Amino acid sequence: MIRAVQIILPTLLCSLPSFAFAADNTKNTQEIEKITIEASATANKVPVGTFDAPVSNLEYDPRVDLQSRNMAEAQADVTIRGGIFENTGFRVGSATLFDPQTGHYVSEIPIAPQMLQGPYILTGADNALYGVNSSVGTVSFAWKPIQTAGSLSVAAGNHDFNLQSIHAGYQIPLKNVNDWNLAFEGEYSRSASDGTVKFGDHDFNRASARIQLTSSNTQTDLFFGVQNKFFGWPNMYTPFNVNETEELKTRLIILNHQHTYAKDSRFEVTAYTRRHNDHYIFSRENPETFQSFHETNVDSLALAGRHSINESFALNYSSQLLADEIESTSLENNFTSRSYFKASILPEYQIDLQPDQALTMRLGAAFDDSNRDDSHWSLLGDVAWQKTQADGSAKTLYFSYAQASQVAGYTAIGGSDSGGLFRSNYNLKRETTTNIELGLFLDEHNWRLNSAIFYRQDNNLTDWTFNFDSTSARVANPVDIDTLGLEFFATQYFGSAEIIASYTYLHKSEDYGSEEIDASFYALNFPDHRITLGAIWRPMEILEFRIDNEWRKQHDNPLRASSSNSQDEALFTHLTLTFTPKQISGLSIALAADNLWDESFEEIPGTPGRGEQYTVSATYKW
Repeated sequence: MIRAVQIILPTLLCSLPSFAFAADNTKNTQEIEKITIEASATANKVPVGTFDAPVSNLEYDPRVDLQSRNMAEAQADVTIRGGIFENTGFRVGSATLFDPQTGHYVSEIPIAPQMLQGPYILTGADNALYGVNSSVGTVSFAWKPIQTAGSLSVAAGNHDFNLQSIHAGYQIPLKNVNDWNLAFEGEYSRSASDGTVKFGDHDFNRASARIQLTSSNTQTDLFFGVQNKFFGWPNMYTPFNVNETEELKTRLIILNHQHTYAKDSRFEVTAYTRRHNDHYIFSRENPETFQSFHETNVDSLALAGRHSINESFALNYSSQLLADEIESTSLENNFTSRSYFKASILPEYQIDLQPDQALTMRLGAAFDDSNRDDSHWSLLGDVAWQKTQADGSAKTLYFSYAQASQVAGYTAIGGSDSGGLFRSNYNLKRETTTNIELGLFLDEHNWRLNSAIFYRQDNNLTDWTFNFDSTSARVANPVDIDTLGLEFFATQYFGSAEIIASYTYLHKSEDYGSEEIDASFYALNFPDHRITLGAIWRPMEILEFRIDNEWRKQHDNPLRASSSNSQDEALFTHLTLTFTPKQISGLSIALAADNLWDESFEEIPGTPGRGEQYTVSATYKW
């Protein structure tokens, strides 16, 4: 009965005909480098347990499976289409932000989301073209133009939660220079709480700023950001019933320039330097039992763009050079630095079949290289047929074939291969991925449907495995996995609201090539079936409801089954009610809840799931 109520209540909130759901076309993303325009994937944009971050609410995006320790903004393994966290990249401007230690920290990005457009989820040929060392998918962001505006937020909630955040931007037209503007933007946010479970406390702060120079066809951004995070969680990484902690500090400097020219031509150059520190403590009660320190440094230069030769032919291109190094108390061999290079080109040819129909064909290649690994050539391309009606509605049918490759992180290849909890493998080779996909987009004036069926082959994928005789030791091992996937993502607009719904199905066949491997921590931690259902409803000018629901049927995992809270099904709900009084212009008050049903589902097998979080917040915008 409780389970039925959990399912029925949020469904009713999303579907009662008396709710006049409104279209919110401002949520539609804009085209960037020929990336497909998509509707918003989630109803809520702001998290409940801390301040907003680029990773926030990705757990309700149907293409993304976010497996968190404590909460998404604490430590998040971001996977796309059944991959693992090492297969996913985060891209800002034309550059993929990189963490060479492990994919656990690729989402440590000290950028205020108010500064970014996105996220755009890149898969298939687009990921093979633009992604770097992210063979399955990339979460991509673009820099927003700065506007003269600002906001101040405060919040409080259960578990002694508190939050403060301030953001402001200011634009100045340059005198005696037509169409040129100078702008400044800054943000500071902090939050703290005792945590939704015992010993799950956190203390976060982030400061970010940028200077921007724009004209009618250029935008240049210089960004500085720093983020400090402390958080704890029982069994965060280990199965020994201890209370572990992590303390992270991330510093990021980015210089980005984008320029449009001629007709449908553009380029973007991005340079960045990133430093990330991690201090891990195995037992907060006895810190000297075991602790480790890591510092990674990454410098990168990237270029991406599109050059139109004529109305029928264009070149899409992308390249990136990275160099990294790591200082670590847990790495035992001399594999502590590496350089990477990727270059890809994707020629595009368009044929007008009829006044309202076009056929677009793209076929190209990518080259990946490293000073410590073999180089690799990849083939990528797609063909798309599009029909556009006089009323603006459109349908697109496409077929895509894309290869991609990547190399393993230092935790997998540079630590001890004979002892400890995380055992490296010095024989790991370059991973390769082949993705074949057939998709259909339907875009009508009040609804949209994105659908795809794909088949992916991952060869030499680095996974963390264990056997039943030693479930506490995690060993990096290569695996060949075939993944079959089906996804539907639909958005329906009504008179005063919006419904967002999706269904995904995944099936995997794996071959580890060894009878000593019994199970997987990550590659086989995925949902067989997953449904998301969200809605935005504005019954009146001063009131707004936002709700996201996710139901999943997780693939069987013996480590999760051995837990006292074992379960393979879960329903998560994120609900926000916002009141905007007319008496005070710019003020809004929000009541929010996450994990409304207090699910105990272990997103990572053996690691406790998050608890309920309730907050009340006030935001003043000017």
